[in-house]
Amino acid sequence: MVALRGSGPLKLGGTMHVSIAGAESNVAIGLARLGHRVRWSGAVGADEAGQLVLRTLRAEGVEVSGATTDPDAPTGLILFEPRLPELTRVHYYRAGSAGSRLDPGTIERALSAAPPRVLHLTGITPALSPTARAAAHGSLQLARRHGALVCLDVNFRARLWTARQASEVLREWLPYVDILIASHDELPLCLPTGEDGLPEPGAVEPTVGGPGTTSDPATTGAPAITGDPSAAFAAQAEQLLNLGIGEVVVKLGADGATAFTHDGSLHRPAKPVRAVDAVGAGDAFVAGYLSALLDGEEPAVRLERAVTTGAFAVASPGDWEGAPTRAELGMLGAHPGTVVR
Repeated sequence: MVALRGSGPLKLGGTMHVSIAGAESNVAIGLARLGHRVRWSGAVGADEAGQLVLRTLRAEGVEVSGATTDPDAPTGLILFEPRLPELTRVHYYRAGSAGSRLDPGTIERALSAAPPRVLHLTGITPALSPTARAAAHGSLQLARRHGALVCLDVNFRARLWTARQASEVLREWLPYVDILIASHDELPLCLPTGEDGLPEPGAVEPTVGGPGTTSDPATTGAPAITGDPSAAFAAQAEQLLNLGIGEVVVKLGADGATAFTHDGSLHRPAKPVRAVDAVGAGDAFVAGYLSALLDGEEPAVRLERAVTTGAFAVASPGDWEGAPTRAELGMLGAHPGTVVR
């Protein structure tokens, strides 16, 4: 999508910053900056906005030959409206967009041409339309056929679909998933249940990555989880592991993150940074985790890199602009006021 970021309430007008956004593209850029070969497959409109999306991805080292240009639909749009110091409202304009018209054939051609080691997808794409949902489901089947590892970030968006709708799709996907990443309030969406009702995740405001929302693995602003985070979510994670998932990674906001595997659990606290913009922190977290996974590192190192890249996102404005390079990963340990010469 094209992203427009206002300086305050949109109804008052003012200036806006133009960039791009999207959970999957954020992860792709984060991984590319860390030195990995990354391909992005999606759809943009045959318009200037679509060219901006593709140009930005290419400039960041992301390969986009698997992307398509739809001549009959516009590129999606997202508006960010900072409303309070730690609360951002997001307005989506994606209905009928090129991304919502993504079809299974696009994904099949992209994956078959060059099967990936890891397929990463989120719970956002299936919320856009039935065809996008079919494309995402088809990518899971293709990943299994080609022996690719599947990482799913739940990324629940209440502005796009209901918790019930999300739960039905996510539970259908779980048999294909190797690594499940979710905020603490998103886990129930994936759990088996015999009840008819399903409570909405407890987000204050269903925005993208803001403090206290369902996509915030950041370091400040999110509600603290009292007690031992590993103990608090161990039962839910165990259910998911018993369904065949290899790793369950739970983002705990200001309390860091915990990874659950069949060998036990590991917790890493958040990195203390001065919060500037928590938008995109969840995607930066995922990029760090997958980067260490691709490097062959153990879960402890994956978590450490994930909370580090998440902290970089929190300390910088924008969805992906603050993503670190591999050489910059150690910068968070510098003393305040350090000047690198």
